[in-house]
Amino acid sequence: MKVSAIDTGFFKLDGGAMYGVVPKTIWNTFNPADENNMCNWAMRCLLVETGNRKILIDTGIGTKQSDKFYSYYFLNGTETLLGSLSLKGLEPEDITDVILTHLHFDHVGGAVIKNNDGKLVPTFPNATYHVSKKHWDHACFPNAREKASFLGENFLPLQEHGVLRFADKDEEIAPGIWAHIVGGHTVDMICPKIETDEGILLYAADLFPSSTHIPVNYVLGYDIEPLVTMEERQKTNERAFSENWSYFLEHDHIYETCKVIKDERGRFKAADMSHL
Repeated sequence: MKVSAIDTGFFKLDGGAMYGVVPKTIWNTFNPADENNMCNWAMRCLLVETGNRKILIDTGIGTKQSDKFYSYYFLNGTETLLGSLSLKGLEPEDITDVILTHLHFDHVGGAVIKNNDGKLVPTFPNATYHVSKKHWDHACFPNAREKASFLGENFLPLQEHGVLRFADKDEEIAPGIWAHIVGGHTVDMICPKIETDEGILLYAADLFPSSTHIPVNYVLGYDIEPLVTMEERQKTNERAFSENWSYFLEHDHIYETCKVIKDERGRFKAADMSHL
């Protein structure tokens, strides 16, 4: 098995929204905000190559939305999804599977593109797209809190083109890749658990969007059930700590991976930062 980070650029989100009830005097030391209180975040995907399968986890924000839409998020950086895959020697047709952790626009936007005729089609024409069934249903009929994050053009064409597959909890989606499903941030988000030669790598998605979100109470303001997020983090951190897992960090503006340790008071925090 080979795993590679796939960079798709950066975007900005409000620092207070990303840290919830944590005071700015604390979080601003981690990721300093600009004059608009916006912090820069990565949109980092993962490529897993195993056997004859080339599996992409998440797809970034995509390129098909309007300039007005993108202006809200101050896109920056030179990397793109297809450009980063090309640097690995891969074309869209080479991808066999896409695992979508959840269907918020910054995770699924690159799953669908407009073709030369302006029609919405899967970006990866030979791939099967995997998502949780409960989350799919939730995204198709969202609550008012999340409605702006679910854009039908990002995922409904997958069903229309017959490339969608629903993954079950704890299912082995592909050899060595398991569907670790969690709640809190949204309904039934998949955090793929990957059995690498170096140990377990958990694609942390928005359970732990960055290394600074490892503390259980550093919960995003976007989460629909923050207390559930805290429970999921506690359970996941305990297992990661005891079994020496690594986390792959989708949104950390610096680090790609981290491990979990405890401080002198027994609280979880990130350590052993490294690049893949």
